[in-house]
Amino acid sequence: MTGVPAALAAAADRLARAGERPAPPCQDPVDRALIRNWTQALGDTDPAWHEGGLAPPAMIQVWSMPGLGARGGSAADEVLGLLDASGYTGVVATNCEQTYDRYLRHGERLRSTMRFGGLAGPKKTAMGEGYFVTWHQTWYDERDERVAEMLFRVLKFRPAARGRPQGDRARPAIGPDTRFFWDGVEAGELRVQRCGDCGLLRHPPGPMCPRCHSVRREHVVACGRGEVHSFVVHHHPPVPGHVPPYVVALVELAEGVRVVGNVLDCPPGEVKIGMPLTLTFRDGLPQWVPAGAPLSEPTPEPATLEIELTPTFVIASALATRDLTPVHHDTALARAQGAKDIFLNILTTMGLVQRAALRAAPGAVIEGIATRLGVPAHAGDTLRLHAERTGAATVTVRGAVALGDHVTATVRIREDA
Repeated sequence: MTGVPAALAAAADRLARAGERPAPPCQDPVDRALIRNWTQALGDTDPAWHEGGLAPPAMIQVWSMPGLGARGGSAADEVLGLLDASGYTGVVATNCEQTYDRYLRHGERLRSTMRFGGLAGPKKTAMGEGYFVTWHQTWYDERDERVAEMLFRVLKFRPAARGRPQGDRARPAIGPDTRFFWDGVEAGELRVQRCGDCGLLRHPPGPMCPRCHSVRREHVVACGRGEVHSFVVHHHPPVPGHVPPYVVALVELAEGVRVVGNVLDCPPGEVKIGMPLTLTFRDGLPQWVPAGAPLSEPTPEPATLEIELTPTFVIASALATRDLTPVHHDTALARAQGAKDIFLNILTTMGLVQRAALRAAPGAVIEGIATRLGVPAHAGDTLRLHAERTGAATVTVRGAVALGDHVTATVRIREDA
């Protein structure tokens, strides 16, 4: 473990050699009331969890969460404590991989074991310098038969100083030459500057006509039709407020001038030069959609979930998953770690991935979920999860927020016999 302080490396080595050991007890049986709290908080209305007497498989970690004031919650506690003491006080989950041997039923009692998985770092990350800490947990029923296992990884980081909060969209610079344009956007109009003397239309706007040099300025309202003159598909670097990949096009208006805007509601691979477009306004910006596409936010597809991340949702779902980590309910502490606001916890994300997967594969049995977290899903944002069948036994789920991809997941399924 190159670069790891000696005390930290020694603790990690000792924990790894200790192997599997009993985890803190699962305090409650698989409980109908806790399942109801979980499903209500996450908006999961699947009747199997109530009428069918089954527990949602993505709840497996909930049954062994230690609760308020409890200690010894993971096999990595000693390493996590040493990192805290060294100034690596921030924490975010990064990976969770769960395998379900079978669904649990109401009233079952579980026990679990843990083993330390590893320590990697220090690493430079967008959150700040930190260490990745991994551990494993396995659950058994009353007959000592394994029912589930999990790999769990977190990043312990030293919070970095931040400027503009994560996820904030860059704001336009508004001056005397451009105010008319942004006033138009606010009014739902695409305004194009026109010379007050010779009538030349021009964009971007400026203080003087390039043809007759007049400083008299007027504007016209564009009809909202255009076509793709050229375009690029943006993948990297991340741009706050945009989810890659997305198309940035130079659009030739019916009035003859060209403007830059994003092409929405169309897969990047289907955008072509000459494609007719229609104007729309989203997120306070003029944008473009293929002619004939809806002029408002598209209705989610059947396998798409759109979750408004209100503070109530973020806090209620964290409590329903028995995750009392302060960054999920304490705004001041979350901001002290460099986050914009409180953010969704990974147990909730796992539940939402399960919910999305079962919309794409109704009636299937989930055998495992492997997730990788990206950017945080902050309160005040919207999480859009799209799930699609990518094989006979797999569903791929991608969840995005304004800042980019929050989660990518592969869900293993089998059809219920």
